[in-house]
Amino acid sequence: MLKNYISARYLFAAGFLFLYICISCTRAEPEITVEELRQHIEYLASEELGGRYPGSEGDRLAAEYIRNQFIRSGLTPGADDGYQYFTVTTGVTAGEGNRLDIDGYEALHGTEFTPMSFSANAAVSAEVVFCGYGFSAGNGGMSWDDYEEVDTDGRWVMVLRGDPEPDDPNSIFATRGNDRFKAYQAAENGAAGIILVSGIKYSADDVLDNSVAHQGSVSIPVIQVTRHAADMILSLSPATVEELEGKLLENMQPFSFNTGTTVTASTNLLVDDATTMNVIASLEGSDPLLKNEYIVIGAHYDHLGTGGEGSGSRSPGAEKVHPGADDNASGVAAMIEIAEKLASGQRPRRSYIFIAFGAEEKGLIGSSRFMEDPVVGKEQITAMINLDMVGRKNEEKVLQIGGVGSSAGGEDIVNSISGRYGFSTRLMYEGYGPSDHASFYAKDIPVFFITTGAHPEYHTPDDRADLINYGGLEQVALFVHDLAEELGNRDRKLTFTEAGPRVPSAPRHGNRQVSLGIMPDFASVVSGGLRADIVSPGRPADLAGMKNGDIIVAINGQPVGDIHEYMYRLSQLSRGDIINVEVERGDTREILIIHL
Repeated sequence: MLKNYISARYLFAAGFLFLYICISCTRAEPEITVEELRQHIEYLASEELGGRYPGSEGDRLAAEYIRNQFIRSGLTPGADDGYQYFTVTTGVTAGEGNRLDIDGYEALHGTEFTPMSFSANAAVSAEVVFCGYGFSAGNGGMSWDDYEEVDTDGRWVMVLRGDPEPDDPNSIFATRGNDRFKAYQAAENGAAGIILVSGIKYSADDVLDNSVAHQGSVSIPVIQVTRHAADMILSLSPATVEELEGKLLENMQPFSFNTGTTVTASTNLLVDDATTMNVIASLEGSDPLLKNEYIVIGAHYDHLGTGGEGSGSRSPGAEKVHPGADDNASGVAAMIEIAEKLASGQRPRRSYIFIAFGAEEKGLIGSSRFMEDPVVGKEQITAMINLDMVGRKNEEKVLQIGGVGSSAGGEDIVNSISGRYGFSTRLMYEGYGPSDHASFYAKDIPVFFITTGAHPEYHTPDDRADLINYGGLEQVALFVHDLAEELGNRDRKLTFTEAGPRVPSAPRHGNRQVSLGIMPDFASVVSGGLRADIVSPGRPADLAGMKNGDIIVAINGQPVGDIHEYMYRLSQLSRGDIINVEVERGDTREILIIHL
């Protein structure tokens, strides 16, 4: 029976490999067909590719497949033989020596405590001070101060996770309940390390955070403990964790004290890096002059792997393959078919660059990487079409098209083409959006963002190939082909127009909103600061003299090491504040005075 099982597995694997080879090497069918769209998606969303997590083997196989499809369609590989490589941080793993000793009791790693994924690596032996929710008074209208009545210099602080008003999004505590922000607050108050514990109202199950997502470390060790371990730390104190949480929620005011307990702990996290890539190919235009102008057609090919905490999965407890059939195998499949069709007939006058972006799910890293080092001059790129989740056209035949206000005449072009297909179009005028076109809009390039929208299976293991509306996807691909053809054949290139902010929404705390007016470097290309990729004209940073490419290293004298610390610093501010921002510009440093 085992022999039969092994034989069956071998035959299945061999058959799947044969199917892949057939798909990759046969002559391209020039027309956009349901059959080919289905083949592309069924391979990209297969179990074998494991959810296409950046840097994984499935990610590499997906990139190889896309490159082969481009080549068989007659496209010319760009960059490094079709690949533009870059490094991403994929997570952290616990190294040797993670230890927690509570007055002589050795706690169990992974059972009673765990270092948080953003913890610094350090060893600390010190008394523990209980500091309520770990709030510190300051700007932003915050008066609750858990640090006011205690000395935390050189000590551990232990704080409750979350905040006392979790159901009120407009609460003054709304951004103060973040674990990372609490670590920043502890460090600013001189703490040598911070211990987080979940109250029963915050987490009845008292589950340790097993996130492996790594997005930069804070300056002190950060440990989460169970309530049982926390109660051991509180053994000389007047109450348990549950009782302290109840007291804080009832009185809604700080309650901090020295526990009298010494904790010795060490943390050791290993950062895991991996190489992934954009897949790039081009199609030369037919006009001797206009072929030097390019239309970019892009779609990200990465997804969430097997999910888990910190992955972006909407089912974080389900650690299984997230196929990403709609997000975004559908966009890649459509792009491949559009490339085939454009290459097979009378070539348009302008040239095209086709890009399958890597690491979009990690913060538009692939498209940011391309815009840092494009294969042609940025000024040669006249428009960008982005396909992201285009496979679930519903009964209302709604097609959402964003960025139509980012070019003069863009809306008219879209309307003239969509009428051929009977779509119910939902036009969105702003150029910025949560996908790869944002990286192009930020550089003054007209964009068109094509999507059929979100659905209940988004970012879950149920985003499967059998749920794709292949007939609808075929129609969307044909529409985008016609749009690309129209843009490629126009006598005059599109004229860029600013359509809404070029930056993401500002962070909120309470009902206030503050922003410097920059698009920050989400990919963390620089270390020890935050680069302002785009400074929006007329916004506070621009009025104070900030330039594109300036690296923010401090706000009001407090360090800014990465995007997370930048967001934390903004969360402490209010509209109307006047702040000083220290920036590096080349070999010099400048202090800018900015009025929010």
